[in-house]
Amino acid sequence: MHNAQFIRHAAFSACVAFAAFQAGQVLADSANDKFFDAALCKPPYTMTSAMKIYDVVEALAKPDTSSLGAAIYKLPNQIDRDGFKSTEVFFASNAVGILVEGERADDLAAKYGLKPETSDLLGTSTKGYSRELPADLQPEPGMAGPGKVSIVARQGNALPGKTLLACEFVQEF
Repeated sequence: MHNAQFIRHAAFSACVAFAAFQAGQVLADSANDKFFDAALCKPPYTMTSAMKIYDVVEALAKPDTSSLGAAIYKLPNQIDRDGFKSTEVFFASNAVGILVEGERADDLAAKYGLKPETSDLLGTSTKGYSRELPADLQPEPGMAGPGKVSIVARQGNALPGKTLLACEFVQEF
């Protein structure tokens, strides 16, 4: 009798552990998609879309706010898409994205159709590419002020060995 109860308890525990593993994998896959999609402006950057991705990453990690005036969240698991890998999600006042492992701006530009930027952002970017979203994906006038949303890939000395891939809103003055 005691052995049968032990076996039932062990089987139940194994089922719970398996279900938890499956749920964790679904959460990881979902986060992988959400973080890369956000960096690729899917959906385009708005305060609402940024808050949704922020809520997901806040449940997974705590931010490092020590560099670039941004919050960088170290993820518990590596995420990847199209041969690009990351363990960090990046938030700034006007951008949400990921930090891709390696200096991969050229590769990101080729994969996602980005063009060379004409500015080095006051010396912070050693290599930068961007692509403005089409007009139908830009925010409604008045929703975020005048400005444009773009996908950007940048590398520089501030983030050695990493490349920022982000969806960025730039105000027009």
